Amino acid sequence: MHADQPPERTPDGHHVVIRGRRWRATDPSVPEETAARLRRHLMSARRAVRSATAADDEQAERAAQSRVNRAKIALGERGAPWWEQSEEERRHRWEEGLKSLDAEDAED
Repeated sequence: MHADQPPERTPDGHHVVIRGRRWRATDPSVPEETAARLRRHLMSARRAVRSATAADDEQAERAAQSRVNRAKIALGERGAPWWEQSEEERRHRWEEGLKSLDAEDAED
């Protein structure tokens, strides 16, 4: 896989395969603009985990890991499988996840 190519997907489309390992795919029904915003939150939270770990700050690390988890749930990569949810449940998942992450950023 080259950086400009999307990862391989399983035949059912539910997972991507990266270096031989299956990972749950992002819910394809998440609008691209929303998915991009959620990915920015995810990357920011991952950087915060790394910084907190380096600083040996367990409280900050737990908070950052919680943000990572919320972003991944909103993207459909964790939690209830998106292919088993109704369109309404899926929309609610990403809208509430984004609202929560945006609100937390506004507090900082």
